[in-house]
Amino acid sequence: MHDGARVEITPEILLKAYAAGIFPMAEDATDPTLYWVEPRARGVLPLDGFRISRRLARTVRADLFEVRVDTDFDAVIAGCAAPRRDSERTWINGRIRELYGALFDQGHAHTVEVYAEGQLVGGLYGVSLGAAFFGESMFHTVRDASKVALVHLMARLRACRYRLADTQFVTDHLAQFGAEELPRHIYKRRLAEALAEQADWKAWPPSVRGADALAALGAKD
Repeated sequence: MHDGARVEITPEILLKAYAAGIFPMAEDATDPTLYWVEPRARGVLPLDGFRISRRLARTVRADLFEVRVDTDFDAVIAGCAAPRRDSERTWINGRIRELYGALFDQGHAHTVEVYAEGQLVGGLYGVSLGAAFFGESMFHTVRDASKVALVHLMARLRACRYRLADTQFVTDHLAQFGAEELPRHIYKRRLAEALAEQADWKAWPPSVRGADALAALGAKD
């Protein structure tokens, strides 16, 4: 669903939209207009059966990076909004930053951050509602940093009893982890089931070892 008209979205409206299966986007960072999106096929990651390559598992287990949660939302969304090598455009505009920053202040948006020698080198952010987590964007400036963030995110979601890990769309990058597309009617049923329950993002420590994250995912050597 795409509406080019300017819409006034508040954090409260944004949460209701997620509960209805829609989310906002912008054409690019310079366009202040937001529009609603409701994909016909919705991307999700499996909380059971999340795939991790042996090489990535070794990287996670070695704790080459420090992983934290919810310590620097502004830096993470800035990293996600930065131009990519394959494109100079980004859909994260100023209004998106304001809205999700407000959700972060309310405890509904969260970050997973990856640091090397004290510097933020990757991470992701998303929205938590009921027992559903809606991934929004990720970035990296060092190889594997965003992948490590994703592994730690999925481990936290499993440990904290989430029921749905939404990715909006399925990309080649996410497909390697087992992401799949669900038809809209099946997705909405899964969403309703997740919203009927309550997960606890803080049930796991703010920083865990890589081995513990892999164990939570059932990953084997």
